[in-house]
Amino acid sequence: MDASDKPLVWLHGEIKTSPFSQEARIEAGVLLRRLQQGENLGLPHSRPMPSIGKHCHELRIRDTGKNWRIIYRVDDDAILILEVFNKTTRTTPNSVIDNSKKRLSQYEQDTQD
Repeated sequence: MDASDKPLVWLHGEIKTSPFSQEARIEAGVLLRRLQQGENLGLPHSRPMPSIGKHCHELRIRDTGKNWRIIYRVDDDAILILEVFNKTTRTTPNSVIDNSKKRLSQYEQDTQD
Protein backbone atom coordinates (compact mmCIF):
# COMPACT_ATOMS: atom_id res chain seq x y z
CA MET A 1 0.00 0.00 0.00
CA ASP A 2 1.32 3.40 -1.00
CA ALA A 3 1.45 6.15 1.65
CA SER A 4 -1.10 8.17 -0.34
CA ASP A 5 -3.62 5.30 -0.48
CA LYS A 6 -6.76 5.56 1.61
CA PRO A 7 -7.18 2.83 4.23
CA LEU A 8 -10.23 0.58 4.26
CA VAL A 9 -12.31 0.97 7.42
CA TRP A 10 -14.59 -2.04 7.91
CA LEU A 11 -17.75 -1.08 9.80
CA HIS A 12 -19.43 -4.38 8.90
CA GLY A 13 -19.00 -7.44 6.69
CA GLU A 14 -16.08 -9.36 5.30
CA ILE A 15 -14.95 -10.95 2.06
CA LYS A 16 -13.79 -14.46 2.75
CA THR A 17 -14.05 -18.03 1.57
CA SER A 18 -16.76 -19.14 1.82
CA PRO A 19 -19.21 -17.64 0.84
CA PHE A 20 -17.13 -15.71 -1.76
CA SER A 21 -15.39 -17.76 -4.43
CA GLN A 22 -11.68 -17.12 -4.98
CA GLU A 23 -12.44 -15.27 -8.23
CA ALA A 24 -14.97 -12.99 -6.52
CA ARG A 25 -12.53 -12.26 -3.67
CA ILE A 26 -9.87 -11.30 -6.18
CA GLU A 27 -12.28 -9.06 -8.11
CA ALA A 28 -13.45 -7.38 -4.89
CA GLY A 29 -9.84 -6.87 -3.81
CA VAL A 30 -8.85 -5.32 -7.14
CA LEU A 31 -11.83 -2.96 -7.14
CA LEU A 32 -11.31 -1.93 -3.50
CA ARG A 33 -7.62 -1.32 -4.25
CA ARG A 34 -8.58 0.98 -7.14
CA LEU A 35 -10.85 2.92 -4.76
CA GLN A 36 -8.01 3.20 -2.23
CA GLN A 37 -5.82 4.71 -4.93
CA GLY A 38 -8.41 7.41 -5.58
CA GLU A 39 -10.06 6.07 -8.71
CA ASN A 40 -13.77 6.81 -9.19
CA LEU A 41 -15.55 3.67 -10.34
CA GLY A 42 -18.75 3.75 -12.36
CA LEU A 43 -21.04 1.20 -13.94
CA PRO A 44 -20.81 -1.74 -14.29
CA HIS A 45 -18.58 -1.95 -11.19
CA SER A 46 -20.17 0.63 -8.94
CA ARG A 47 -23.25 2.80 -8.70
CA PRO A 48 -24.20 5.68 -6.38
CA MET A 49 -26.44 5.00 -3.37
CA PRO A 50 -27.82 8.44 -2.44
CA SER A 51 -30.56 6.72 -0.42
CA ILE A 52 -27.85 5.89 2.15
CA GLY A 53 -25.95 9.16 2.07
CA LYS A 54 -23.52 11.44 0.26
CA HIS A 55 -20.54 9.70 -1.34
CA CYS A 56 -22.12 6.25 -0.74
CA HIS A 57 -21.93 3.61 -3.45
CA GLU A 58 -22.65 -0.03 -4.15
CA LEU A 59 -19.75 -2.12 -5.46
CA ARG A 60 -21.05 -4.92 -7.68
CA ILE A 61 -19.33 -8.31 -7.66
CA ARG A 62 -20.63 -11.17 -9.78
CA ASP A 63 -19.94 -14.62 -8.41
CA THR A 64 -20.99 -18.14 -9.28
CA GLY A 65 -24.77 -17.92 -9.04
CA LYS A 66 -24.65 -14.90 -6.69
CA ASN A 67 -24.50 -11.14 -6.95
CA TRP A 68 -22.50 -9.67 -4.08
CA ARG A 69 -22.76 -6.05 -3.08
CA ILE A 70 -20.39 -4.01 -0.96
CA ILE A 71 -21.88 -0.76 0.31
CA TYR A 72 -19.13 1.82 0.82
CA ARG A 73 -18.54 5.52 1.32
CA VAL A 74 -15.59 7.49 -0.01
CA ASP A 75 -14.24 9.92 2.59
CA ASP A 76 -11.26 12.25 2.20
CA ASP A 77 -9.13 10.03 4.42
CA ALA A 78 -10.62 6.51 4.07
CA ILE A 79 -12.98 4.12 2.29
CA LEU A 80 -15.70 3.02 4.74
CA ILE A 81 -17.17 -0.46 4.22
CA LEU A 82 -20.75 -0.36 5.53
CA GLU A 83 -22.20 -3.69 4.41
CA VAL A 84 -21.46 -6.81 2.39
CA PHE A 85 -24.43 -8.86 1.21
CA ASN A 86 -25.76 -11.20 -1.46
CA LYS A 87 -28.30 -9.27 -3.53
CA THR A 88 -31.19 -11.52 -4.49
CA THR A 89 -33.72 -8.94 -5.75
CA ARG A 90 -33.62 -5.95 -8.09
CA THR A 91 -33.89 -3.49 -5.23
CA THR A 92 -31.63 -3.12 -2.22
CA PRO A 93 -33.46 -4.40 0.88
CA ASN A 94 -34.62 -1.68 3.26
CA SER A 95 -32.84 -3.49 6.11
CA VAL A 96 -29.50 -3.04 4.30
CA ILE A 97 -30.17 0.66 3.70
CA ASP A 98 -31.29 1.21 7.31
CA ASN A 99 -28.34 -0.71 8.79
CA SER A 100 -25.89 1.19 6.58
CA LYS A 101 -27.34 4.53 7.68
CA LYS A 102 -27.11 3.48 11.34
CA ARG A 103 -23.48 2.38 10.95
CA LEU A 104 -22.59 5.68 9.29
CA SER A 105 -24.31 7.65 12.01
CA GLN A 106 -22.52 5.68 14.74
CA TYR A 107 -19.18 6.06 12.95
CA GLU A 108 -19.63 9.83 12.65
CA GLN A 109 -20.63 10.05 16.31
CA ASP A 110 -17.60 7.97 17.40
CA THR A 111 -15.13 9.99 15.32
CA GLN A 112 -16.40 13.32 16.67
CA ASP A 113 -15.83 12.34 20.32
